[in-house]
Amino acid sequence: MRVRFKQRKTLLTLLCALALADRARAFEPVAARHGMVVSAEPQASDVGLEILEAGGNAVDAAVAVGFALAVTHPYAGNIGGGGFMLVRMATGEAGEAIVVDYREEAPAAASRIMYLDAKGDLAPEASVVGARAVGVPGTVAGLALVEEKYGKLGLARALAPAIRLAEQGFPVSYALSQSLQGGQALLSRFDGSRRIFLRNGKLYEPGEIFKQPELAHTLRLIAQGGPDAFYRGAVAKAIASTMEKYGGLITLGDLEQYQAKVRAPLEGRFRGFTVLTVPPPSSGGVALIEMLNVLEPLDLGSPNSYQSIHVMAETMRRAYADRAAYLGDGDFVSVPVAGLTSPKYAAKLREEILNSKPKAPVVAGGPAAWSEGTQTTHFSVVDADGNAVANTYTLNGGYGSGVTVEGAGFLLNDEMDDFASKPGAPNMFGLVQGEANAIQPRKRPLSSMTPTIVLGNNRDSGFGIRDSGNRIPNPGLRLVLGSPGGGTIINTVLQVLLNVLVFKMDVREAVTAPRFHHQWMPDELLVEDWGFSADTLERLKEAGYKVNVRGGIGECQAIAIDPETRWRFGAADPRGDGKAVGY
Repeated sequence: MRVRFKQRKTLLTLLCALALADRARAFEPVAARHGMVVSAEPQASDVGLEILEAGGNAVDAAVAVGFALAVTHPYAGNIGGGGFMLVRMATGEAGEAIVVDYREEAPAAASRIMYLDAKGDLAPEASVVGARAVGVPGTVAGLALVEEKYGKLGLARALAPAIRLAEQGFPVSYALSQSLQGGQALLSRFDGSRRIFLRNGKLYEPGEIFKQPELAHTLRLIAQGGPDAFYRGAVAKAIASTMEKYGGLITLGDLEQYQAKVRAPLEGRFRGFTVLTVPPPSSGGVALIEMLNVLEPLDLGSPNSYQSIHVMAETMRRAYADRAAYLGDGDFVSVPVAGLTSPKYAAKLREEILNSKPKAPVVAGGPAAWSEGTQTTHFSVVDADGNAVANTYTLNGGYGSGVTVEGAGFLLNDEMDDFASKPGAPNMFGLVQGEANAIQPRKRPLSSMTPTIVLGNNRDSGFGIRDSGNRIPNPGLRLVLGSPGGGTIINTVLQVLLNVLVFKMDVREAVTAPRFHHQWMPDELLVEDWGFSADTLERLKEAGYKVNVRGGIGECQAIAIDPETRWRFGAADPRGDGKAVGY
């Protein structure tokens, strides 16, 4: 019996080793010479590759992925939500970059007290469940705008794979099955959602074919009529009817007036690299550049050492305090972007960090004159010409408000919770927000989404478009990344970026490495439950940090470009079920 036990133990050990090896291979970076797509859902990544191989550029592929995720990843992929797309076209002397802000808006009937009860307290669930939680969706307007501006194939071609998936159906993955199980209680509260996603109460099992004919019809209307079909046509009427049925505020007028906005990217410099990211109403770009400015001259030691965690956590605390105090929709409130992202302000914060202890309270810094959930999703695309797209979009909570537009087959967001329904009180994700993010009609709520593109320069031989003299006239594409994760998004992007640029990890290592997070309030340091030594955690506690060990933080989808060979390397975060594909 003892021999048999040893044999079984040896066999079990071997099987475990093989399983770990297979998992490691599955998350090695995917290398490609021409194009790369990385998203949170394998079928959507395949759609992006299909479009690239058909002659589309990065924008065509990104638009196709965005619509495909609405079919295959309904937990977060959407046409009933909103987000931010950062586009960098490798043209001209310096390239051309824009941000498409297609964040949701508050309806015209919204008010700052709409979620407060008679005592002035937040009413339970009011801003997160049901039709009153819904902001005016922006996804269709945003994807259509960028396709018209930069795409090659047209909106109908970009929509074709999503229509096919919705109409013909696809096998339910284990991840989708588990997701639907987790969302069952919410989805079962609304007729349209219960009928489509739960089949009147019965959960889909892995391997079953999931067809969505109503969504296919909606997508076909958009392919034929463009965004007008969604905001002014039959789809708009279906949204308004669903709002009326469930007591929502969005009207046909709200839909007709919605427009995606083109904004200039925020631009920062970090150790010779140019960092392009998003401006308000996302807080992500401002906070990211603020933190990079603070960290630039500092010795961060080795990854996940006490030294690096301490300095970065203190930087995070201050950036998130500023986020709560100053950031909101810049079309409605004055946001001190220049002050928050100035090197002079960073020097002030850096001196404070180097001369303070973790127990010291942190307040907003006073520079010169957020918070979608883990249910957000990000995808990154690079094409053969060096054009790049980083897109993050969301329904906010998983399956959004739970409300499906009846007759149209898609879920609506619960983005109104991203406002400060009661300034100073935490929202559903524990983020404290200030007066700058209070609810106003037509205002866009603060976000943490941080789609980011990093460029090299001529001196570091970054990838660029070469002219006839073999010079590189514009900065080279180096890294394309972003993440879901609510309040953790910004710090996830920060750490992956530092892993590549400072700690010299390859993109797989950078995306896989353990993470930590501090968002000022609540005053606790979150650390993932692996990869941190017991000695380091104990030292952090002794220094005064309230350490909270938890599961995965973020789910970064990233593409790195080798500056010498121009090869693209894609990595889907092993914390999720995504896929990197290239050709």
